[in-house]
Amino acid sequence: MKLQLDSGDSKFAITSYGVGQVVVREERITRACIIGPTGIVRDWGPRDVQDMMPRHMEAILALDPEVILLGTGARQMFPASHVMEPLRSGQVGLEVMDTGAACRTYNILLAEGRRIVAGLLMI
Repeated sequence: MKLQLDSGDSKFAITSYGVGQVVVREERITRACIIGPTGIVRDWGPRDVQDMMPRHMEAILALDPEVILLGTGARQMFPASHVMEPLRSGQVGLEVMDTGAACRTYNILLAEGRRIVAGLLMI
C-alpha cells in the first residue's frame, strides 16, 4: 500500500508497505526492523512475535522513544509478558497492532514531531 509522496524532508517516513516489505526513503526493507525519526535498525532480529525476547524491546528503548509502536505482522498479536519486562518503568507508551496499522500510525505521529519508534515484523 502506497502511503505518501516523499517530499525530501520527511525524515524516515514509511512510503509504502506490503507482504514481506516496508519501504522507507526508497529503500525496500524485507526483514524485521526498527524505524525512528533519525534512522533505521535493519535486521532487528525476531521473525515473528513468538521469537521476541526482552533484548528486542531493549533495542527499541535504546532509541529513547516516547511512544513505541509494535507491528506484529498480518494481524495483531501480543508478545509474552517477559518480553515486555524492559517497559515496566512506565516511562514509554506502547501500542501493539498489525504492521499495516503501525506503519500508518507511525507516519501520523512522525508528522506531529513525536519521538516515535516502530518495531516492525513483516507481513
